[in-house]
Amino acid sequence: VQLQASGGGSVQAGGSLRLSCVASGEDPLRYSMGWFRQADGQAREFLAAIDWSGVITYYSENVEGRFTISRDNAKKVVYLQMSALKPEDTAVYYCAADPATPNSSWLLAYGMDYWGEGTQVTVSS
Repeated sequence: VQLQASGGGSVQAGGSLRLSCVASGEDPLRYSMGWFRQADGQAREFLAAIDWSGVITYYSENVEGRFTISRDNAKKVVYLQMSALKPEDTAVYYCAADPATPNSSWLLAYGMDYWGEGTQVTVSS
């Protein structure tokens, strides 16, 4: 599975952005999809994941209520709608694919089968 993330950019605090992750290659519908981020000098952090059907989602407490993950299987795209952005949301954002159902195991932010290239999000105060 190849993953390509896009939609990053610069935004002021309180603003919104929508990230997209396009999947190609081996049938992406076999996989749950998730979003992670990594700020300078910090460990990779799990944000949100969604199962292949779009029914099961799991969020980090840090972003639940501000970020929403969704997927369009016809287009093979996973989205991360981000609102009420804060300067501490500044990071490189990555999407990933893994067969595992979204749950607390994703919090480890480790061992996902496939990773995409990141997209930079910068939030200014």
